[in-house]
Amino acid sequence: MKKIFKKSLIIAVSAGIATLSLQAQATNGYFSHGFGIKAKGMAGAGVAFSQDSLAAATNPAGMVLVGNRWDVGADVFVPDREATAIGGGPTVFDGNGDGFGETWFLIPEFGYNKMVNKNMSVGVSVFGNGGMNTTWNAPIFSAGAPTLNTGIDLSQLFISPTLSIKLDDKNSLGVALNVVYQRIEVTGVGDFAGLSASPGNLSDNGYDSSFGVGFRVGWIGQLTDTVSVGFTYQPKTEMEAFSKYSGLFAEGGEFDIPANYAFGVSWKATPKMTIALDAEQIKYSGIASIANPNPTGALGSATGTGFGWEDMNVYKLGVAYQFNKDLVVRAGWNHGGQPIPAGQTLFNVLAPAVVEDHLTLGFTMNMKDNAELSGYYMHAIEETLVGGGAGFAPNAATIGMSQNAFGIAYGKKF
Repeated sequence: MKKIFKKSLIIAVSAGIATLSLQAQATNGYFSHGFGIKAKGMAGAGVAFSQDSLAAATNPAGMVLVGNRWDVGADVFVPDREATAIGGGPTVFDGNGDGFGETWFLIPEFGYNKMVNKNMSVGVSVFGNGGMNTTWNAPIFSAGAPTLNTGIDLSQLFISPTLSIKLDDKNSLGVALNVVYQRIEVTGVGDFAGLSASPGNLSDNGYDSSFGVGFRVGWIGQLTDTVSVGFTYQPKTEMEAFSKYSGLFAEGGEFDIPANYAFGVSWKATPKMTIALDAEQIKYSGIASIANPNPTGALGSATGTGFGWEDMNVYKLGVAYQFNKDLVVRAGWNHGGQPIPAGQTLFNVLAPAVVEDHLTLGFTMNMKDNAELSGYYMHAIEETLVGGGAGFAPNAATIGMSQNAFGIAYGKKF
């Protein structure tokens, strides 16, 4: 068992290092709409319906149910971001940047799972948890900004070794240790120096990174021959502070990962069709740098201005249909009430996470030697949030976003 676990960690670290220079983007606030190419084709639903070795990212209890396998894949994420001038003026800004890494983002993923015996598995899932990125084509807050472009680039990488066990024929438990790396760069907000507790650590300081360790636990139970239910919980993950931006983010640069939990149910409606439904809450209100309203205390202080985000409820409905022995097709709908109040649009010009509805399609083709090829497409319907202020009030800015994403993965059972 020790050799298996060591091998899994070596693979995970190697895959993790390969992803550090790549961007991670998200759709439910700054979280991804789902994890694993198969689940993404079902709008992210998977708390009670595990399909591959990325299952630990959603519910680690599912790893013992997927058997011996490994999966490797990648997404291409294409957001479209825009905002009006601060103060509600007529100018429309383009927040998409220019070129790969600002307009298009590559997000790799990797999973490995090994059955120790018929009732226990060890594995690892490597994935981008989420992030946010804007690169505005102007100094959007003020003509005196120290750089031409105003923007933010946040990405988060999870490496999650997992232990999963079957308690009996109908119940499984799992726990994943989350080793987390995140990095950030913020540009073009130097004009807020007079409002910062540490002006030298506010803007245009290049990339900063931090590490943290947390965990996720989960349970899956089979209620009947056709119905399964599941629950998963991840407490707040404490991260090292971003020292280069201790004058921007509350509590001296703290940017912890919020707690989240989800319930799920899957129903094998027919021998060929499975329907899965998840309900998730992301506790953005527990992270000061994300939840503190604008305006409030000095930037970087315990009560410093944040993004004003509220907790987010997300619902994921997915369908998988066995079209024939070699093809599974998928579809899904993901809905989450966006977390930004109308009176909090100023700082959210940096992070216009306002999309609410996502439509997905996916497939898996069986190949020779127990191999699979899977893919998906996601479209997040355009949403616009009109600021709650009037005239030239700062929070009168209007922000908007739509998104497209597609991905492919190769998996193999062994």
